[in-house]
Amino acid sequence: MMKAMIINKLGDSSVFQQVERAKPEVVAGHLVVEVKASSVNPLDIMLRSAETPWSANLPEVLHGDVAGVVVAVGEGVSKFSVGDEIYGCAGGIAGIDGALAEYMLVDADLVAHKPKRLSMAEAAALPLVSITAWEALVDKLRIQQGDSLLVHAATGGVGHVALQLGKHLGATVTVTTRSRTEQQARLLGADHTVNVEQQSVADYVEQCTAGKGFDAVFDTVAGDNIKNSFDAARYNGAVATILPIDDAVPVALKGLSFHSVLMLIPMVHRQGQAHHGEILTKVAELVDQGKIIPLIDDSQFSLWQVAEAHDRLSSGKAIGKVVLTAAP
Repeated sequence: MMKAMIINKLGDSSVFQQVERAKPEVVAGHLVVEVKASSVNPLDIMLRSAETPWSANLPEVLHGDVAGVVVAVGEGVSKFSVGDEIYGCAGGIAGIDGALAEYMLVDADLVAHKPKRLSMAEAAALPLVSITAWEALVDKLRIQQGDSLLVHAATGGVGHVALQLGKHLGATVTVTTRSRTEQQARLLGADHTVNVEQQSVADYVEQCTAGKGFDAVFDTVAGDNIKNSFDAARYNGAVATILPIDDAVPVALKGLSFHSVLMLIPMVHRQGQAHHGEILTKVAELVDQGKIIPLIDDSQFSLWQVAEAHDRLSSGKAIGKVVLTAAP
């Protein structure tokens, strides 16, 4: 048996319950991982609290991000051995139990060896946000050396990785921030920081691109902010976002290439799982080279304090990722 945090209804953070349940048994193509850490993503809060396209097949155990130690290896898996330290985003949706438990069954294609220079908690902060940033900048926007890139919300989960990945790819990276996070964005390597509390889109387009507009924009905020992204992009430029949009007319009027990024597709639709493992392997290499550093909120929670961790992220006070460890 093992401990797990489950939900059996949607609601606020009080819906989490600690229970005893059977440990997962290994199956072909999978690993059983002893969970050492997880992290909170806005997706986890949404799945816990509101009806979504995936609610009909929601598992009791949430959270996709995991870092841990392999304790069993299924038939057909050759990349991992018992004792390996891994990280990935491999459950918490589509009927697949997630990381809020002592052990987790994971598809071996969805995970990679953990970056050597990171702790388990630091590694658990990276999977979902790194895959999302990679799919946006590499797979969709195809950022190249010399491109001008605008990233919204530079110290958010996805944004802080996209900033660093954009720099690695050779772009000149401008990021949007607020007063309390501007210094942190500079420390992460931004070429230009834009304080959205003080500067208009027209101001920073003129300041950073001489009025031309950005070659590419990655909007991790969307909603009302997507208009700012369309305004900031150059004619025939490109915009990517991780959330739905209501009005695509500006896309047509500026000849933009528009990209939607949904990193859940491999888990939900069982397509392209191996690409996620490949991305995480490359991200681990960049981390170990010092080119990507996870930004971790200064809060401290155990897996069994997941309600408090969700409340921390929901408060808007967190800077970077809220992580949870397997400490008692």
